[in-house]
Amino acid sequence: MPQQLVLASASPFRKMLLENAGIEFTAQPAEIVERAVEAPLRAANIGPEDTALILAEAKATNVSERISGALVIGSDQTLSMGDETFHKPADMDAARRHLLKLSGRTHQLNSAVVLARDGETLWRHVETANLTMRQLDPGFIGRYLSRVGDLALSSVGAYQLESIGVQLFERIDGDYFTIIGLPMLPLLEALRNMEAIDG
Repeated sequence: MPQQLVLASASPFRKMLLENAGIEFTAQPAEIVERAVEAPLRAANIGPEDTALILAEAKATNVSERISGALVIGSDQTLSMGDETFHKPADMDAARRHLLKLSGRTHQLNSAVVLARDGETLWRHVETANLTMRQLDPGFIGRYLSRVGDLALSSVGAYQLESIGVQLFERIDGDYFTIIGLPMLPLLEALRNMEAIDG
């Protein structure tokens, strides 16, 4: 009997990745307050990779406790540069500050994915990609933000690499799926190993 797969996210990008891979699933966003989960992690100096894993695990277990027997996919992504961890910009001014800070520098996207069932974590994984932004002129940043609008507020770096955000970059080292926010190849392998998808 096939297992019920649930994505603990409302992210259209994560949904798209699973749909494009031919995975049958339903989506059920987690009922957690991410900043509340994150606050004690920051106080304890937990690194950005572990923070992404803990948040992904919180989402997966939250939804798996509500949907009995389902195999739940939780995921989260953090953006870090040096000692600083970035969050989704609250408004366009914050998005502008993000891009000015990232301009001409290399940052990391840390994408975590967790599988859980009935509140128990079964598997966890995190991958990191390194992205180098080109030196951005403040005028270009303004024009870019005007063009993308509120979409800039939906990701931690104020960009979507799968659309015109690619124009911001000079170099990218890492897996495409990791950058979008769901490390697909390790996830698919784990799902096959659990006989949740055809292998």
